[in-house]
Amino acid sequence: MSSILTNTGAMVALQTLKGINTNLAKTQDQISTGKSVNAAKDNAAVWAISKVMESDVTGFKAISDSLALGKSTVSLSSKAAESVASLLTEMKGKIVAAQEASADKTKIQTDIAALTKQIDSVVSAAQFNGLSLLSNRDSATTYALIKTTVTGTGSVNVLSSLDRSATGVASASIAVAKQDLGTQAAAAGGLTLAAAAFTAAGTATANGAALATYTVAGETATAGRNAAVMAGDGYSFDLTKFVGTNATATGTALYVARDGDTTTDIAKNLADTINFELKKQGLSTDFTITASGATFTVQNNTATALAAAAAGDATLTAGGKAGGGLALVAKIDVSTTNGAKAALSAIEGLIQTSIKASSSFGSAEGRIMIQTKFVGDLMDSMKAGIGSMVDADMEEASARLQALQVQQQLGIQALSIANQAPQNILSLFR
Repeated sequence: MSSILTNTGAMVALQTLKGINTNLAKTQDQISTGKSVNAAKDNAAVWAISKVMESDVTGFKAISDSLALGKSTVSLSSKAAESVASLLTEMKGKIVAAQEASADKTKIQTDIAALTKQIDSVVSAAQFNGLSLLSNRDSATTYALIKTTVTGTGSVNVLSSLDRSATGVASASIAVAKQDLGTQAAAAGGLTLAAAAFTAAGTATANGAALATYTVAGETATAGRNAAVMAGDGYSFDLTKFVGTNATATGTALYVARDGDTTTDIAKNLADTINFELKKQGLSTDFTITASGATFTVQNNTATALAAAAAGDATLTAGGKAGGGLALVAKIDVSTTNGAKAALSAIEGLIQTSIKASSSFGSAEGRIMIQTKFVGDLMDSMKAGIGSMVDADMEEASARLQALQVQQQLGIQALSIANQAPQNILSLFR
């Protein structure tokens, strides 16, 4: 049945043409943007995933910049530490020369003082964007009773990654341990923790062996103190009690704990200080200190008899200033024979300190370089993954465009034919 009121053929042709035009517009949009999913309406799930990944790529780009900055900072610090090691090696040569009885020790000491100033200059200049990894003497509020102590901050974190989980995103960092190659002297704190911070007992025997055990007191959970070792604690030993039968020592050996120190660190550094100070005074000594918990065992390994130790031979104070890692350099004085001998015993350990610092920076720099490459590869993989989800297949889009253009022409032709049907009805009434 034919009708002049309802043209079914034209309606079908029109709907078909509309569908073709919609698909054609979509294909043209894919070709112009290069994306098959350009908005949430195209595919909400894929679009949401791609946007999250794109945000992560942006974040990793910032991380790549952070790693580049961190690498530059660590590289600069490593080269500075190597320079300090070279200066200390040069200083060692002069100290060795000072061992000769006929050497002009005064002039050699002048050279050593100049090298010490150069070390300070290198350490002061080793900064990148205001950050120095060779000076670890930052101030920090440590306890309620102590306003400020100089204890060091331990390490610097270099932003290295983003870790995404079901609950959110967390940042990850590479910790670069700060080193201290300064020559600043330590300073004991003004707050005495106990009237007799150490209790001690010791004996002297005929062959010179003496053993003193010092137990830290006052390290209770009061005033914010809850550990055996606290940054800023000053451990002082009275050298007048560590004397031989035929010699008298003077002064005090001091070590101030810095952030991250253990009792083992304190024991080693304090023993080095004791040995250096006593050898400068002409005493043949070889002190070792071992630590077990809060107990220090002080042992003299030479054949020099010691006076018996007693309570009060050592003191413990809080709120001190940590000394530089090369604090003994500033105390080197080869103008005397005993001073030259003490310097020779100390310089090797100082060189090892600088080498250790350079090695630590080298390891950190290597890790940063590995992480930088990984982040670059990760960004490339994420970009490829995003592309596989949202990018248009241009070959397929090109073929579809040509097919749809032909369909559009045929649709227009079909609509034109359908619109001619009423004209055919008119011929029946002629």
